[in-house]
Amino acid sequence: FFEVRWLAFVIMAVSAGLIYHFGKTLPNELAPNEDRSRLRTVVSAPEGATFEFTDSVVMDLYRLVSKEVEGEIEGITSVTAPGFGATASANNGFVNIILKDAPLRERSQQQIMDALMPQVQQMSKARIFITQEPTISVGGGRRGGLPVQFVIQASDFEKLKAVLPNFLAAARQDSTFTIVDVDVKFNKPEIEVNIDRQKAQDLGVSMFDVAQTLQLAFSGQRFGYFILNGKQYQVIGQVQRADRNKPADLRRLYVRNNRGEMIQLDNLISMEERSAPPALYRYNRFISATVSAGLAPGKTLGDGINAMASVAEKVLDDSYITALAGQSKDLQESSSSLLFAFGLALILIFLVLAAQFESFRDPLIILFTVPLAMAGALVSLWYFDATLNIFSQIGIIMLIGLVAKNGILIVEFANQRKEQGLSRLEAIKEASVSRFRPILMTSLSTILGTLPIALALGAGSESRVSMGIVVVAGMAFSTILTLLVIPAIYSYLSSEKPNILVQIAEEEEETPQVTL
Repeated sequence: FFEVRWLAFVIMAVSAGLIYHFGKTLPNELAPNEDRSRLRTVVSAPEGATFEFTDSVVMDLYRLVSKEVEGEIEGITSVTAPGFGATASANNGFVNIILKDAPLRERSQQQIMDALMPQVQQMSKARIFITQEPTISVGGGRRGGLPVQFVIQASDFEKLKAVLPNFLAAARQDSTFTIVDVDVKFNKPEIEVNIDRQKAQDLGVSMFDVAQTLQLAFSGQRFGYFILNGKQYQVIGQVQRADRNKPADLRRLYVRNNRGEMIQLDNLISMEERSAPPALYRYNRFISATVSAGLAPGKTLGDGINAMASVAEKVLDDSYITALAGQSKDLQESSSSLLFAFGLALILIFLVLAAQFESFRDPLIILFTVPLAMAGALVSLWYFDATLNIFSQIGIIMLIGLVAKNGILIVEFANQRKEQGLSRLEAIKEASVSRFRPILMTSLSTILGTLPIALALGAGSESRVSMGIVVVAGMAFSTILTLLVIPAIYSYLSSEKPNILVQIAEEEEETPQVTL
């Protein structure tokens, strides 16, 4: 091997190529979805839909889920118009599906979701999507929301309104997504009531009287309480359903003037029907809209973010600003943090080894094992169809310390042999032979100790498996190649002479002591 030491550089070049290729092509996500025996189905009826309409859709969904997941559910809860959020939610609802524990089911949580999705999408009365509870949510993403959340920011509302339809149309044509929605709606129907102030003043009717009459007739406001048979009941005022179904019913109300006379509102008001967004949102002080999307089977969160960025590049011009929210933002922040942690780990190990060996060459030789381990880890993720997520990235950082010990064993022993008078090539040959068994034993113990994580089954195993695969494959790959690469690199980069500090110490010991 030492006659063809240039093969070590070929191996390093191939490893670098594998790192570059799979680092770009491997699908990435924040964390694999764990089977937590829980699914959330969200219903969004058309804007302006009544509570009764939304409730009928929720009940249809409830019956569909009960039939499809029969025998695998622990319970189902449904809520129509939950009442929380930035706007009135009479057109929203959700159905929470609580599944039995994984060992008691024939299908996994993901398989049940994939089976429900086509049937749910056939329900045309409302937009319905199914989500899984994210494994990690470090950025405070909305619970139960779609995984991909892409924020579009504009300087004014009209500018945002002009581009959103084109953006949604382009995103819905992308095969990466199963459903695309936006939080800013422009089709919420409303009626603007204009009061003829002069006429109202002539008839003795104040603006407050008109507003209070409309509020008492249509708001369903609680007026008070009464107690009957030891129980307290609420008093809620509202006109009958038959008298509040049409916009024209507003005109038929009567208001009392300051003389005690009843005046019909038709004499005082004019109405204009129009559509407007129920709420406006801001992000970093800009008018914004958040486009949310669900992922198609086999697609990861990284694929969704890239697809959204591609759509934005085609549709938006430079005057728009984009950002990420929810799980998408979590993935972006965690990826940048882990890259920083990876670089910091390399620098820290280099400095510690430089202090230990009192040399800058030896730590550099030892760190040549890191690309070998990373190449093995990325190839193994591709082979086992795993993703590059926060757990596999933590495993890669662990590999820096785990594989460095192989190089330390060889380099330290070779340095000792050089101090005893052997040449650089003879020292590394003897070190490679002598350290073969310790390297093999420590590597096998690490691999066998991590193997149960790579083969993990049961609840939560989806997260642990990728980390186990990275450590096992990276250790095995680097151990085999370290025994070839480190000796060759050492024979090129290490100096022929032992450490100068060791020479000085030996000279001091050999200096004769003279006493007077």
